[in-house]
Amino acid sequence: MATDERLAAQQWPIVTRRWRAFGWIAALTTVYAVSWQLVGIDLGRAAEGLPRLLDWGARGWPPDFSNPQVLALRAAETVAMATLGTTIAAVLALPLAWLAADGISPSKAVAVPIRWWFNALRGIDSFIFALIFVAAVGLGPFAGVLGIGLHVWGSMAKLYAESMETANLRPFKAAVASGANRSKAFVFVLLPDVVRDLLSVTLFWWEFNVRASTVLGIVGAGGIGQMLKNSMDLLDFPRVVAVILVVLALVTAIDQVSALLRRRVA
Repeated sequence: MATDERLAAQQWPIVTRRWRAFGWIAALTTVYAVSWQLVGIDLGRAAEGLPRLLDWGARGWPPDFSNPQVLALRAAETVAMATLGTTIAAVLALPLAWLAADGISPSKAVAVPIRWWFNALRGIDSFIFALIFVAAVGLGPFAGVLGIGLHVWGSMAKLYAESMETANLRPFKAAVASGANRSKAFVFVLLPDVVRDLLSVTLFWWEFNVRASTVLGIVGAGGIGQMLKNSMDLLDFPRVVAVILVVLALVTAIDQVSALLRRRVA
């Protein structure tokens, strides 16, 4: 009996792991099955739509690059939206990030509400913010700048705080223990140690926001995305292809510039 009990005790963890794995597989299968039904995946409709896309592509060639100054202006608006929105987010994020970082914040009573605020900002996409600001301040790139700035504020602040938490905090804590003001210890002791990481995060979001800004024009926030929407509404496929090519060239150039700056910062 003792031997049988030992064997059963040894086999029990194996059985438990198997049932746990089966449970996870069943749960994931259920999630994907329900999601498939809710979304209404229809492979037949996709097969019917593919020839239509090919037809649009054929009708869009050669691209219409007439009025290149207008294309350049809209592309410049897109970069300007991303640059100003990212700068606003960085300026707002830095003062609050250190108040939300574990081990740096004065207390959890300060850190927790700030982290909730970051989560709220991250939970609302820049597209939705831009839609709201278009209604508030009118059509144009200004609404896009505000939409990008608010959404990215929360995301950048979270990454800023995580960069600070993973830094060497001993010099900062030693400065505070010796009687230095926490804000001065942050500025003069901790910030120089993490500034490269913060700049890398900022460059990442600037690069990301250039791509995101091309979509905000759909809600009237200006930039080259608005030209893309207008061309689609008019079924002007040569112009649509031209705008898409300009967007690809713009994103590629921004990626290269961002990578160069990131290497300089590293």
